[in-house]
Amino acid sequence: MAKKIDETNILLENIIDAIKDVKGLEIVSLDLRKLDSAISKYFVICTGTSSTHVNAIEGSIKKTISKDLGEKPFHTEGNRVGEWILMDYSDIIVHIFQEKTRAFYNIEDFWGDAEFKNYKE
Repeated sequence: MAKKIDETNILLENIIDAIKDVKGLEIVSLDLRKLDSAISKYFVICTGTSSTHVNAIEGSIKKTISKDLGEKPFHTEGNRVGEWILMDYSDIIVHIFQEKTRAFYNIEDFWGDAEFKNYKE
């Protein structure tokens, strides 16, 4: 069991680094492991300044995780429009938003019982 947790933490760190590499903003992770209704162990949420930036963040994550860990997301959606891209890595679900879309959906509030960690750009 400890090995799986270590693998998840390594994946989380690599996702955060990939977002930082392309100047993703307002990066937050939500630890959902203690919540009964959680669909994954973590959510990672960040903001891009445009659809091009949102797509660049997605590309950076895919490239980094594939190269460094040999993993691909199980599912990705939203990358045609580039307002909200969701990447499902099973234990970690990544949400990449444009600023207005993130404010509108405010998914952090839905998971208010989760432990939040902010990452400085």
